[in-house]
Amino acid sequence: MSHIALVQQVMIDILPQADDVAQAFYQRLFELDPSLRSLFTHDPAEQRRKFMDMLATLVAGLDRLHTLLPEIHELGRRHTGYGVKPEHYAVAGVALLGAVEQTLGHQLSDEARSAWIQAYELLTNAMSVGGFPSVDGE
Repeated sequence: MSHIALVQQVMIDILPQADDVAQAFYQRLFELDPSLRSLFTHDPAEQRRKFMDMLATLVAGLDRLHTLLPEIHELGRRHTGYGVKPEHYAVAGVALLGAVEQTLGHQLSDEARSAWIQAYELLTNAMSVGGFPSVDGE
């Protein structure tokens, strides 16, 4: 199974528990960096829904990333406007992977875990100022 297919399958597996995944993500994010809490001023339930909707859209589009690049770049610009700094992406990546692992437990293979890390790095590089990923490979 390709890395993209692995990431997409994991997303399918966690979607029925989307709110739990989002809650675990934000809990872990704020544990890792409490200062990030101030960046989130909207209704927490709405924020969790938006987060999971965007994550599902990005994961679904990994096999046609070139069509999503304008949206990904705009997402990065918006996050910069919210006060997100490049170093925050690493913290969010740890929190996201932790939420996925917490949700799936032993069902998350090492290969799927690695694929999620690669996909996350690709997407956050595209979101970062000046980040233009190669979409030719996986």
